Amino acid sequence: MLASFSIIPLGVGEELSAHVARMLDVIDKSGLDYKLGAMQTTVEGDFDAVMALIRECHILMQKEAPRVLTSITIDDRTGASGRLNGKISDVEKQLGRTLSHE
Repeated sequence: MLASFSIIPLGVGEELSAHVARMLDVIDKSGLDYKLGAMQTTVEGDFDAVMALIRECHILMQKEAPRVLTSITIDDRTGASGRLNGKISDVEKQLGRTLSHE
């Protein structure tokens, strides 16, 4: 399963990089494969592990901000694995060239 998510702490000012860094530390230590993007992070793993990680990040932000917005997009394809890079490779194969990506 792939899950792309963003967690936005509100009421903590405009600069969010320190908050994002703390969440990325949790994500990186989770052992799940992930890709950091400019506006979201995509994680690959089994449903329970991915959802537990997103929940952990959400709770972390609740401790730092009076309001937290969490958005999640899930791509859960039965029997699929290695999709974090595979989805990009599939599109590049169709185009016959490498694309610029995160």
